[in-house]
Amino acid sequence: MPKFHDKVDALRKPGWLKIRLHRTADYADVRRIVEKHELHTICSSGRCPNQAECWSRRTATFMILGEICTRGCRFCATQTGRPLAPDADEPRRVAESAALMKLRHVVVTSVTRDDLPDGGAHHWAATVEAVRQQNPDAAIELLIPDFDARPDLLDVVVAPKPDIIGHNIETVERLTPLVRSKATYRTSLETLRHLSERGAVTKSGLMVGLGESDEEVLQTLHDLRQAGVGIVTLGQYLRPSLEHYPVAAYVAPEKFDWYRLRALEMGFSYCASAPLVRSSYMAEEALRKAKGSEA
Repeated sequence: MPKFHDKVDALRKPGWLKIRLHRTADYADVRRIVEKHELHTICSSGRCPNQAECWSRRTATFMILGEICTRGCRFCATQTGRPLAPDADEPRRVAESAALMKLRHVVVTSVTRDDLPDGGAHHWAATVEAVRQQNPDAAIELLIPDFDARPDLLDVVVAPKPDIIGHNIETVERLTPLVRSKATYRTSLETLRHLSERGAVTKSGLMVGLGESDEEVLQTLHDLRQAGVGIVTLGQYLRPSLEHYPVAAYVAPEKFDWYRLRALEMGFSYCASAPLVRSSYMAEEALRKAKGSEA
């Protein structure tokens, strides 16, 4: 893939994007557990800016179904190619590691597996069941691919009743064909709508700084609310490499605050909106707010 240079590349990142290091003893212990049990985490493969902070709090997002994705989105650092067959023992390892880490809120995500007839849906369900069996007091949050919005596959994932099911819309409708691979804006909305109709607490997230307008962000938030989404996250797009989609702008913290207020006015139960926010950041707090809004 060619390297794309743009004006933003030449600019120094603003101070609000500086990442604080939290490489404590807890961070080292979490890293040891992840490596010992051969777990794939989106914290690592997705180059999350909050990895050190979250691992220092003894939390992690587990990535199942391998680390090779069948799609090649232009914003994502995850490797693309032909994945290996699913590991039938992986659900047990994830559950065991969550127990070792004494997690109260377990987040699970995956690469997209278009190569599998069920997209990995039954592996997802098996993971939820295994985590719940070994961690009965922990909340379980999923961040799933779109499964092509197939109701039969989405129902498999909903069946074991995870506490939150998220699917990221990623960006505004106009930019979706430019930055996402195969996925469409409308398919994501249909996925989220079906999950909401099945009674799931739903969550979605989008990146800003890709060239969207404020009006487009607000329209996306509106579309998510219409699809029944209750929790939303907004964060700055950070380009993984020059082979990925260019950054159009670094959005100021004040604008993120403005997005958050607009989202809450639309009726979202929780909105995390800041430059370094990612999908599973402060996930436990989001669940508390979502449950509070249902009371």
